[in-house]
Amino acid sequence: MIVSIGEIVWDIIGEKKLLGGAPLNVAYHLASFGLEVYLVGRVGNDELAETTLRHIADIGLSIQYIQQDTSLPTGRVLVNFNIENEPSFDIVAPAAWDTITSEPFLASVSKPFHLVFGSLAQRAVQSREAIRQLRDKAELLFYDVNLRPPYTSADIVLDSLNGADIVKLNDDELIQVADWSGISPGSMEQRALDLSKKWKLLCLAVTRGPSGAMLVAKETLYTHPGFPVQVADTVGAGDAFFATLIEGILNKRPWMECLANANKRGAYVAGKVGATPSMRDFVF
Repeated sequence: MIVSIGEIVWDIIGEKKLLGGAPLNVAYHLASFGLEVYLVGRVGNDELAETTLRHIADIGLSIQYIQQDTSLPTGRVLVNFNIENEPSFDIVAPAAWDTITSEPFLASVSKPFHLVFGSLAQRAVQSREAIRQLRDKAELLFYDVNLRPPYTSADIVLDSLNGADIVKLNDDELIQVADWSGISPGSMEQRALDLSKKWKLLCLAVTRGPSGAMLVAKETLYTHPGFPVQVADTVGAGDAFFATLIEGILNKRPWMECLANANKRGAYVAGKVGATPSMRDFVF
């Protein structure tokens, strides 16, 4: 069983509203592989809440552990794109996902589970404590660094790395997190190797946009050039990559196969509008 905990948000892209948030996006892709996955999050008691819950159910995810806040609004993020089609995010605060609690889930589940979590949902004390409580109970910890300044401080990231098993970040985040970790300057490849070794990771994955991705496992570096794609938008591509990597690890696929599959699914999502497109036509 896999638990994905954190922010549930509506990405506002121009006139469009698309439901997302990295934990939801990863959970969607994990569920599409047929894995047992639960999303733990929180929405408001506003006009978006009912639409949110209905949409989560419509894309195949359980709403059993989606909490509802009586005072804070459902999360929203204003998304803009630069000339290279890379997104920037204006994250509305505070939001309902700042007040997630762990009790409803921990009180009803006794079987082992793996945990997927990120940095952003830890910006507020209550959600940060809920994530820590689940981290203490989980078997494998899958951590997506996903820096969103000013909400993702060095303290949050370094605390999350301590004990994480599998970590995903992009090339810009690699530079920042390596600096925070006291890793000496050098090539991206060497810094990835050093970062993985410092934090004793089972796997470190670094996405590199159109240049593909690299992966460090057991002090071995694997690289993949990626797949060509006509980009529609890049929102959710990294989440699709991470979910596919998780699926590969849990099914004990060879590391190079894990990396190639993750790249292919990430590229496919980048070619679609929104973070949770239908995956019925996707094949490895």
